[in-house]
Amino acid sequence: MSDPRVIVLTGGTGGLGTAVVRRLANRGYRFAVTYLVPDEAHRFEKEVGIDKDRLLLSRVDATNTSEINEFMNQVVERFGAVHIVCCLVGGWAGGRDVEETDDVRFDRMIDVNLRSAFATLRAAIPHLKKNGWGRILLIGSRAAVDAPAGQAAFNAAKAGVVALGMTVAQELEDTGITANVIMPSVIDTPATRKALPFADYINWPTADEIAAVIEFALSDASAVISGAMIPVYGRT
Repeated sequence: MSDPRVIVLTGGTGGLGTAVVRRLANRGYRFAVTYLVPDEAHRFEKEVGIDKDRLLLSRVDATNTSEINEFMNQVVERFGAVHIVCCLVGGWAGGRDVEETDDVRFDRMIDVNLRSAFATLRAAIPHLKKNGWGRILLIGSRAAVDAPAGQAAFNAAKAGVVALGMTVAQELEDTGITANVIMPSVIDTPATRKALPFADYINWPTADEIAAVIEFALSDASAVISGAMIPVYGRT
């Protein structure tokens, strides 16, 4: 392509998003990144060092349809197109069996993990189709397959993300747009270590290791891969 591609990363100021942008920063891409926490956005800007003419950083609640639609329109207005979409918004809550899981916890896991991805893709796909080329990447979880006890809401939400990715891959089969789901176990980030202070994190995949896999999944070389669940379990 003659123009640098435009990458949308919802929730891109977190540990994984920062690693992805840092890895791709020298490739000429333009980045449209959402955040919710201002301090996280400030840290992101300092760490990635992207020129402001190549970065659109916006506070967006990706679970809110109107906000994500407005953001996607802003991306097109600013950069002229959307080529790649990475849905990185997510969250974990565990420690509850099904009988102990209240509606607030369940709804939160569905909203932050599944609804955010659905709303983002619904807003982005019409723009991707205009290019005749595109990449969609969702973040699932090993828990969607293994379904460990005590985190039913999270497991169900991530299973929904996997189903969404597989559905979109089939719907876009003849468009030049691929859709795949990265399946981490537990990502070694400062936030995860804080949430699980007594865990043995030595074998967890790092954000940089997963970013390397994402780099390939977003490249031209990955054109023959769509509808895949890509395991990144680390050394567990």
